[in-house]
Amino acid sequence: MDQNTKEPSVLDYVKSKLFFWRGQKIEIPAIDALGEEHDRSRFDGEDFLPSPLERKGIKLAFLHVDRGNLKIVVLGMASLFFALVAQLALEPPSRGVTAGLLFYLIAGGWMSYLAMKGFWSIADLPKVDWVPEPMTVNKVALWASIPLILVAFVSFGGNRFTLLNVLLWFLAFFAMMRAFWLSEKPLLVGLSQIGERIRRVFSKGVTISPWTFLLLLAFGVAAFFRFYHLSEVPKEMFSDHAEKLLDVMDVLAGQTHIFFVRNTGREAFQFYLTALIIKVFGTGISFLSLKLGTGLAGLFTLLFIYLLGKEIATPRVGLFAMFFAGISYWLNVISRVALRFTLYPFFAAPALYFLIRGLRRRSRNDLILSGVAVGLGLHGYSPFRFVPLVIVIGVIIYLLHRQSKGARKQIFLGLILLGFVSFVVFLPLLRFIMSNPEIFTYRTLTRLTSIEQPLPGNPIMIFLKNLGSAMIMFFWDNGEIWVHSVPHRPALGVVSAVLLFFGALGVLLRYLRQRNWVDIFILVSIPLLMMPSVLSLAFPAENPSLNRTGGAAIPVFLLIGLGFDSFLRIFKKYLPTVIGRITIFSFCTVLLMISVWQNYNLVFNQYDREFKQGAWNSSEMGHVIHSFAETIGDKDHAWVVPYPYWVDTRLVGINAGFPRKDYALWPEDISETLSVNDVKLFLLKPEDQDTLDMLGEIYPDGYVKEYNSAVEGKNFLMYFVPASMGGGDVEIDDEVEP
Repeated sequence: MDQNTKEPSVLDYVKSKLFFWRGQKIEIPAIDALGEEHDRSRFDGEDFLPSPLERKGIKLAFLHVDRGNLKIVVLGMASLFFALVAQLALEPPSRGVTAGLLFYLIAGGWMSYLAMKGFWSIADLPKVDWVPEPMTVNKVALWASIPLILVAFVSFGGNRFTLLNVLLWFLAFFAMMRAFWLSEKPLLVGLSQIGERIRRVFSKGVTISPWTFLLLLAFGVAAFFRFYHLSEVPKEMFSDHAEKLLDVMDVLAGQTHIFFVRNTGREAFQFYLTALIIKVFGTGISFLSLKLGTGLAGLFTLLFIYLLGKEIATPRVGLFAMFFAGISYWLNVISRVALRFTLYPFFAAPALYFLIRGLRRRSRNDLILSGVAVGLGLHGYSPFRFVPLVIVIGVIIYLLHRQSKGARKQIFLGLILLGFVSFVVFLPLLRFIMSNPEIFTYRTLTRLTSIEQPLPGNPIMIFLKNLGSAMIMFFWDNGEIWVHSVPHRPALGVVSAVLLFFGALGVLLRYLRQRNWVDIFILVSIPLLMMPSVLSLAFPAENPSLNRTGGAAIPVFLLIGLGFDSFLRIFKKYLPTVIGRITIFSFCTVLLMISVWQNYNLVFNQYDREFKQGAWNSSEMGHVIHSFAETIGDKDHAWVVPYPYWVDTRLVGINAGFPRKDYALWPEDISETLSVNDVKLFLLKPEDQDTLDMLGEIYPDGYVKEYNSAVEGKNFLMYFVPASMGGGDVEIDDEVEP
């Protein structure tokens, strides 16, 4: 207390708020009660500036927060803090299950209390305006599409895309779209108008609003995570990559398969995408070509995550969902590993977006677009085959809720139309299935049934255990497969896992309050989209897996966006002051930076380290052979002697720049190399003493050097045979060393 003026100081005011039980209550005086010194009628000298008493009033107003509001904010922040402590307790290596569950229970209880009191909620579903759509069909286009579909179906026999059957397929598709698409303007007119708008925008100059800047910034950060050190993380390929690149080489050689039967069979989308990447970017038959295709697919997925967040809540929720998905270790890893994994969320995102949008707006066109995404997705990655069932369940959930009143017949017909559209897009692969059902289903059946190995127990119990493991993978354990994960850690970072918890709780409470079908569908879609992993009954150790659960990432990150936004709503509502704005900014900055840092560490340090330890260093072997061929030898006079559980010799050829050459030479065939009159090079595993002894007997003048790998435990032996043993004299130099 100021002894001269008897006025309370700022410290007195803060103490009265923090220690309110002492009974001392100090309120901020009204501006007109600040005394005569506040008389602004005096304009001489320094009276243009606030007096000391005025400045004190300004400070008090800056600090003033209603005590009731402050309690709400403090309780919300305490809930967030306890949840963060809970998730930290569940992080490896030292895990405290009891502490984690207890703190999560406390955090959830407090937030439920705030929700029941009306102090906390996630953003409401935005209202949509819709008008009844005419149940019209362009009969001429429909009748034209039917024979085109039939002829195209027949022409796809032989498991080949040809110019003729692709043309028939496209004509059938466009005729079908013309039959059902609702538009006041012809397609070409609409496209010309869009082009005219783009020209007008660029002629006037492009202005970027603060919101657009935030969107671009979030997308830019995501692009950084997708493409930074892309050629190095991960560094090595494994056998699946060899299979994929061989299929890509088939495409480039004119073998345009609909379904690629190599290695138990694969859908075609990635191979044509990679062939296009090679043609456009000139990256050749390489790991990088595979990575660029899947990286672009992963980046494109984020756009639909943003649109979904905007559809079910607000643009801000969409921004947060897109950002957390963009930096997530989960989606970045399944994108960077450069297999078909990322195609699951890539097609699931637009399929779910147009489904939810179509049902909410009762829009036929959106349901048609959902059907297009479903049909394309079936050409991508086999776990996507579960998405049509998710679509059907989503429509059933909608029809069981009051939001469908007056539109049930329209939506039921819309579902049939969605299925018909996806059928037409799926047509080539359907033709293959009709001729080769056992090839198409083999890979799936090996996981679901005992076709490859007996089920290790009661299938119902295995299913329930798998389901439980999958549902807690976000907080506990994402599986043991080093190829696409950091083994035995949560699928989400600490911040994302906590926000998922609050987002799921908020959606559940919103459903109990509003009974909107979207909320229950979002929650139900998560286990449904994880079924390709859960149904690994014959190989339960493969569950959970980040690749086969990739489609579930779409609703998961929507919930994360909703959870993050819900805390901003508390600050904005109950701290409507300068301090509130500072708190919001600080809150966002701290949590986002923590999440960025952890996910960066997971992708570029932990995953990179785990992958290097798991994969064999075929790139270093390829480098040695390439250097050998460029300097002292010939590419056909180098070999890799296979050894159990060692490097895939096809990858050595790809990394050496000779993608069609398999460098395997079995020990029993080494004597056949005696006919080669040139310098020879043999690569072998250090443990392969038998082969080393055999080489010493066949080529006694040869000598061995050990290649010191950049990765511990990955050294290999190089056995050189001088040209003097088969022709001229050529000295071996050290240019083939690392």
